[in-house]
Amino acid sequence: MILPFRTPADVETAIPLVRTHLAAELQLGYPTETVYGLGSAPTVEALRRLAALKGRPPRKPFLLLVASRAMAEHWGLAFSPAASALAEAFWPGPLTLVLRGGEGRLPDQLRGSEGGIAVRYTSHRGIARLVEGLAHPLTSTSANIPGGAPAPGVESLVRLFQGAVDGGALLVLDGGVLGNVPPSTLVDCTEAVPKLIREGALPREELRRAVGRFAP
Repeated sequence: MILPFRTPADVETAIPLVRTHLAAELQLGYPTETVYGLGSAPTVEALRRLAALKGRPPRKPFLLLVASRAMAEHWGLAFSPAASALAEAFWPGPLTLVLRGGEGRLPDQLRGSEGGIAVRYTSHRGIARLVEGLAHPLTSTSANIPGGAPAPGVESLVRLFQGAVDGGALLVLDGGVLGNVPPSTLVDCTEAVPKLIREGALPREELRRAVGRFAP
C-alpha cells in the first residue's frame, strides 16, 4: 500500500494506519530530511524482518528516529555533555548521535560495537509528527539494497522492494521526490570525547563552530 504523505492532513490520516502496521512487526518506507528510509517498530522480530527485507547482515545495527530529546530519554538513552551540546545545537536535523543507555527498553540488536544506539531527532515535520503519534521511536535505514544508491522517491523505492509492497509487508509513505541531500552526520558520544564516524549533511567545521570543545 502507498499512502500520500505531503500535507498535515495526510500525516494525521496515516498515523493510525502506520501504528497498526508496525504493531504487526511489518515494515515502513518513508521520506526523511535526507533520503528515503526503511523502518519498523523497535522490537527484535521487527528488526529481524527489516534486515531480511534489505538483505543486510542481522548484526549490523539500525538507527532510531525520535520526535524529541525527551522521547530518547524516556526510552533510557543517556546524553553526555557533548551529546547534550550537539543535540541543543542541531536537533531536529541531520545529526545522528550514538548514545549509551536503553538497556531493558530497546533491543540489543540496535546496539553497535561501541555499546551505543544511534539516534536522530528528524527535522522532517511529517515524520516527526508520525513518530510523536506512534509514541515510540521508529527504526531507520536508507531505502536501498546494500551497496546501491538510496531511493530518491517512491517509484524507485517500490521498484527495489516490489515484492514486499505487493505482499503487504511494506507500507510506503509518499512524500514526493527528495533532493540530492547527503546522509546525516554521525557522531559517537558513548565516551567523554566524541568521535566523528561519518561526515554527512553537517560538516565537522559546522559542528565545531556551534559547540566548540564539545564537537568531535
